[in-house]
Amino acid sequence: MQKKKNIILGVTASIAIYKACEIVVRLKEAGFSVTVVMTKEAEELIRPIVFQSLSGNKVYRGLFDAPETWEIEHISLAQEADLVLIAPATANIIAKITTGICDDLLTCITCATKARVLICPAMNENMYQNRITQENIKKLKTLGYKFVEPRKGRLACGKIGIGCLAEVETIIKEVKKIL
Repeated sequence: MQKKKNIILGVTASIAIYKACEIVVRLKEAGFSVTVVMTKEAEELIRPIVFQSLSGNKVYRGLFDAPETWEIEHISLAQEADLVLIAPATANIIAKITTGICDDLLTCITCATKARVLICPAMNENMYQNRITQENIKKLKTLGYKFVEPRKGRLACGKIGIGCLAEVETIIKEVKKIL
């Protein structure tokens, strides 16, 4: 029997966070084990219990939460991962990863993992097209990080533009291709 592939799903504070729920369900249906890591800001938009119920696994949040067992969580999670998928990924998380800032659990896992990293941006069009954001994405691509580009659609501000999280099906196809 083949061991299930482990996916760390990093969830950040984008209005597209509700699609992360569908991503968890679809990954589980495809036979993957999914562990969700939420940023503190993401918890302002959705409660961790939702992801725990959908994934069937503990949701990891704070870098300094008391562990249930003695282990350095960001290292053990990073080592167990076959893929780190960040969806939705804000401009903030992309910038922190690009510059090596490790000030939360998700950025520490991303820095410590030897697994592939797949980033799915979701943000306002102006933020996505900002030269700094585009340079950050370009740099990460040259370092081997993979991206599923955002699509054009209705943004949280009400305007139509580029920055909507890619379709869930597109993200799932890319995960399967990588793994």
